[in-house]
Amino acid sequence: MTLLSTMKSLNAIEKIGNAAVQELRLQKLRNGYPFMINCKELESIQCYLEYPDGKIFLVFLKKGARDFTVIRPLSLAEAKRLRNRYRLRNFQP
Repeated sequence: MTLLSTMKSLNAIEKIGNAAVQELRLQKLRNGYPFMINCKELESIQCYLEYPDGKIFLVFLKKGARDFTVIRPLSLAEAKRLRNRYRLRNFQP
């Protein structure tokens, strides 16, 4: 297998994975559940939770805790930038 064919295969796998995550997100939001958005830039115990009403919160999980603790809500502009960064289209219930 050449380097070029390996790169093409990896790109195809990445596209399939991204499409699966997009569909999972829509399923979660349609069913009224939040969707977790992980970012490499955040601390390992932090993530974003996106809710069906469009709000996104920066949250963290305390060691041994069962629920997330909200650090802060994202502004509308911050939420839009985050969705654009990960190519997440707006959810319409």
